[in-house]
Amino acid sequence: MGTCMLWSHDIELQAQPISASRSRDFVRHHLGEHALSHLSDDLELVVSELSTNAMVHAATSFKVSLHAFDETLLLEVEDGSRDGPTLVAAEVLDTQGRGLAIVNRLSRGWGVNAHTDGSKSVWAEFSLL
Repeated sequence: MGTCMLWSHDIELQAQPISASRSRDFVRHHLGEHALSHLSDDLELVVSELSTNAMVHAATSFKVSLHAFDETLLLEVEDGSRDGPTLVAAEVLDTQGRGLAIVNRLSRGWGVNAHTDGSKSVWAEFSLL
């Protein structure tokens, strides 16, 4: 990841079904604002998956952040649970369990940062080049 932060935006959302849509709107708006609309489809899908995970599994409010560096765009979703997500291999007929596989497929990399206050951030990075 580049060391020079170019810009950063974040939004706090409640654990409500409308928040997945609001997180996609937030990403779409700021990517457009920074002439990065070509990244919107992938990032909207990833933020939707990470936001849904925060709502369903953490059941807390959560923060969505976008940080742009020299060559990298970092998307983070921070929630109030210390429990990290697990990448699973969903079966063909499973109706859930594909979210992190989608994040893994669309992003350059992803991971989890545990915070001392008991919260965590799930992040995914994307190339700006």
